Amino acid sequence: MSRPRDADIPTLPDDERSAWLTSVATDAARQSGAPAELLGAYLDLLADATLVGRRPDPDEVAAVHELGRQAATQGVPARRMAHLYLSAAARLWSTIPPKCRARDRDAVRAAAEAVLLAVDGAVAALVAGHDSERRRMVRHEESVRRQFIDDLLRGDSDVASLVQRGEPFGLDFSLGHQVALAVPSGKLVDEVAVASALERSIADAYVGREVLVDIREGQFIIVAPEIPPALAHRGERPEVGSAIQTAIKGMRKGVRWRIAAGRAHPGTYGVARSYEEAREAFELAEILQLETPVVYAHDLLVYRVLVRDQAAMSDLVQAVLVPLTTSRGGAEPLLETLQMYFETGGVATETARRLHVSVRTVTYRLAKVAELTGRDAAKPDDRLALEVAVLGARLLRWPQRELPPVD
Repeated sequence: MSRPRDADIPTLPDDERSAWLTSVATDAARQSGAPAELLGAYLDLLADATLVGRRPDPDEVAAVHELGRQAATQGVPARRMAHLYLSAAARLWSTIPPKCRARDRDAVRAAAEAVLLAVDGAVAALVAGHDSERRRMVRHEESVRRQFIDDLLRGDSDVASLVQRGEPFGLDFSLGHQVALAVPSGKLVDEVAVASALERSIADAYVGREVLVDIREGQFIIVAPEIPPALAHRGERPEVGSAIQTAIKGMRKGVRWRIAAGRAHPGTYGVARSYEEAREAFELAEILQLETPVVYAHDLLVYRVLVRDQAAMSDLVQAVLVPLTTSRGGAEPLLETLQMYFETGGVATETARRLHVSVRTVTYRLAKVAELTGRDAAKPDDRLALEVAVLGARLLRWPQRELPPVD
């Protein structure tokens, strides 16, 4: 149904109607703090409902839905918009021009019902439009954020673009950044909520410096600014591993976390480099079954060197340790004893205690190693070859896996 012609409201000329609605819009905007222009044609349909009892048609409600979308794009909260519309309705009803008030009871009742229906339908359409646009904006923002983080971690070659796209996230690439991985031992109920909590907590620890947290296949990826050495030495700000540990303390009990952190590097490529270091550190910690909750790439550099040349490492294991497979119990008990012997500084009694065996068993196994390999773990020259070979075996996961072929 279209709006009545002015002739249907003979007691209210166009200029008076316009002045009335303008006054209503101004007062409602002042009370709500929302822009008056976002009322759109809502005041006209309210005026028609008030003066002649006309109910809004679907096209008019659809127009209010679009006004809700516009409000969302302008950043006006839905609550404030609802306040604007309800204030306008109340103000319009209370300021009906005197010449339009002389109506019978039935006319007033019909007008009141029409106004209530108009307000109800308009506010519902307004909120629906606002929510729809906000969801679209959130999806778009999440898509933009995820694509930016993907390009950042991959080391996109378009440096200028990364720098420009990083500005809304507060990233200053003239400073160094480091990347850390935080991986829970079990499945979390709400990964998004955990990521948000991590981001807030770590950002607080960095005194407002921007921190990005993203989720990839159950792994939480944290991009944090480098802490100036002077502050780090004084302990004024925790490094990223400690900040993550603090953040996860209050989370779900019974979930163990492993945290791996790369080194801080400057520039956009520095983020990708630190991410690669964090990934390698995490993988090495898993392979070596390190018990420490936080591992740092700079502490595992020697392992990274060994991993990079798998052919040489495989050759060393083949030459030094493969003879252990001829032992009646296989190579694993002997390897375990060698590893613990080296970790305890060559103390047989401590080795026995940690392995829950007798000292006699330890000395027997070490003698068996010397017999099969021709190398004595107690002699410095032999010890180096055996210790590096044992470390190589752990990194290659031998003997559980076959050794890589040697060229």
